[in-house]
Amino acid sequence: MITRRGVLAGGISAAASAAYGQAPLSSLVPMPRPTAPTPAGAAGLENLIAASPYQGAVAAVVADARTGEILQGHNASANLPPASTMKVLTTLYALDALGAGYRFATRVLATGNLRNGRLEGDLWLYGEGDPHLDTTGLATLVTGLRDIGLREVTGALHLVDTSLPSIPLIDVTQADYAGYNPAISGLNLNFNRVYLAWEQGTNGLQVGLDARADDLRPAVLGIGLSVADRAAPVLDYRAETATAREGWSVARSALTGDGGRWLPVRNTAAYVGEVFASLARSSGIVLSRVQRATAVPSEAVVLSEISSAPLDAMLRSMLRYSTNLTAEVVGLRATQTLTGAANPSLRQSADHMAARLEGRYVSGRAELHDHSGLQDLSQMTPVQMVQALVVAGPRGRLRNLLRAHRVNDEVQAQIGTAEIVTKTGTLNFVSTLTGYIEGPNRSLAFAIFNADLPRRAALGPDERDRPPGGRTWIGRARTLQNDMLVSWLRGFG
Repeated sequence: MITRRGVLAGGISAAASAAYGQAPLSSLVPMPRPTAPTPAGAAGLENLIAASPYQGAVAAVVADARTGEILQGHNASANLPPASTMKVLTTLYALDALGAGYRFATRVLATGNLRNGRLEGDLWLYGEGDPHLDTTGLATLVTGLRDIGLREVTGALHLVDTSLPSIPLIDVTQADYAGYNPAISGLNLNFNRVYLAWEQGTNGLQVGLDARADDLRPAVLGIGLSVADRAAPVLDYRAETATAREGWSVARSALTGDGGRWLPVRNTAAYVGEVFASLARSSGIVLSRVQRATAVPSEAVVLSEISSAPLDAMLRSMLRYSTNLTAEVVGLRATQTLTGAANPSLRQSADHMAARLEGRYVSGRAELHDHSGLQDLSQMTPVQMVQALVVAGPRGRLRNLLRAHRVNDEVQAQIGTAEIVTKTGTLNFVSTLTGYIEGPNRSLAFAIFNADLPRRAALGPDERDRPPGGRTWIGRARTLQNDMLVSWLRGFG
């Protein structure tokens, strides 16, 4: 029987392999073939790049999505940050390790005896790291306790978040107030964010923090909040070393009108514990103490339990909304499953993912430091990304998880009825795009990495939210990317 990988591994010249700096010819993944002459309908990439006002590095490649034959490329072996297109690789890694139906569980367990609504013992809130757990999910757990008649707990509520390593930030070089740079834990809530709300009331400015979801608005008082009369910085984060209590200071000048925004939470266990206790009180359940624990006793019994959506649904959401927490959690859990390591660091887990992908989906070892692509230290080549797409297949499970590529009316008129599904990636002065093009004659797989790393490295801390020239740069990068898609569709699709 001839397999996809068997076809893709054969018929490769040594010259092509050497030219692109890839792995030996025995690799199981599609190797680059000599670039074909550019058809009349496809513009040369050098011409497109030269005509564009975009400035920065460009690395791009397009291949036949079924055979792996590289059709056109520019700097195809250049290592650049994939940004959030990294989540494509994390998706393949997690599906292989865990399966599409995998679910994360969150449980409330008990030790002791429950009589007449009174638990003579302790409760244990245990999380497997569900990255989509929200306040509504916690409320469902509390409802489960209420439905069995629980009204009082004489002991403590123990928070067990050790199923995953506790990591305060994905990227320590980025701002601690960035909601897209969350903490990671075995107990995650609301993507590890708390909502800052403000309104101009009759008695002046009113501010507060809450853990909102749907119609629930439990107040969060365990995280400090103050308003300061200053122009900058807008947000200032502090954490007490001894108590791990977090606190935010907000510039009054930024709180105009009524509004709100999400802020990251770093001490996730304390946050989850406070919200759970608040919801319990609202349901008439008395909890006297809340504290962290490292493990659930073997004799504990489950009183209430919820499960996440299946993994494939979570990954579809991750690829659509580019949620970094989801990527890191599923990546860490995949590494735990494959290696048996209980507490891998983010770097160790990412490196294991790179090793696992090598030979299965890509040739050569990509330099990976995370699972989300948030760190610019994570770098790979566009050839490697396209190799992964080809192995996954233009009609495979990955294709069905990607979203339709958004274009304006002018580009839509040029691509007609062709289907383009993509994953985008964006960092300051980094813009990436990868996916499939389904043309009338052929399926294509492509990857485009745009980056100006010197300009990114030169940004000061106060420039990272709105880097000077950043919007213009990324607009030009995206225009160039769309020009490439149109050219490839016309020439090869």
